[in-house]
Amino acid sequence: MTQDTVRPNGPVAPPAPTTDWSLVLPLKPLALAKSRLAPYAGPHRADLALSFALDTATAALATPGVARVLVVTRDAAAGARLAALGAVVVADEPGEGLNEALVHGAAAALALAPRSPLAALSADLPALRPVELARVLGAVPPDGRAFLPDSPGLGTTLLACTPGRPLSPAFGDGSRARHAAGGALELRLADVESVRRDVDTGADLGEAAALGLGPYTSALFARLARA
Repeated sequence: MTQDTVRPNGPVAPPAPTTDWSLVLPLKPLALAKSRLAPYAGPHRADLALSFALDTATAALATPGVARVLVVTRDAAAGARLAALGAVVVADEPGEGLNEALVHGAAAALALAPRSPLAALSADLPALRPVELARVLGAVPPDGRAFLPDSPGLGTTLLACTPGRPLSPAFGDGSRARHAAGGALELRLADVESVRRDVDTGADLGEAAALGLGPYTSALFARLARA
């Protein structure tokens, strides 16, 4: 007997995608990123944005089942740092906003691996743990779209789709409701807070620090705390 899942009174469904994932991370030019952190970080705001992305990409690349991480950005300096980690850097050709960048990145991912499952992931998850991200990806249904809400419960940190399904990103304020209304399944998982805790404010960063920051953000956070 195969490992396929048998649905009651229905056909055999394929197993949930657990390998060969493509992850797409969007990153604004660092000079424009994380403006709400300015009161906390001051002149180090761009450095924090970069450290978040570096820690997110590092954890994503170390996640079981993830085959490739693509970063969509117009920032050449940030792109070089992320490429050195092993990420594929995609120039943000549309330049028209977050969701357009993700659609562009998804197209690049499909060109590289057309039969692979795909997920858009926030690039500001400095406490991201590979084991928790793997748990989230493993919960994505085998034949559709799914998303994970952020810690406050209004936004989204991860949106995933299986091969043959459009990603259809609707990120931004209130994206949890938009993704649900668009037919994506909300993943309700315990013990995946590192995948939900994105950082926009100093308070958010404090909560991420309590979870355990990655090495890049941890080093910068320590310097900021001393200052």
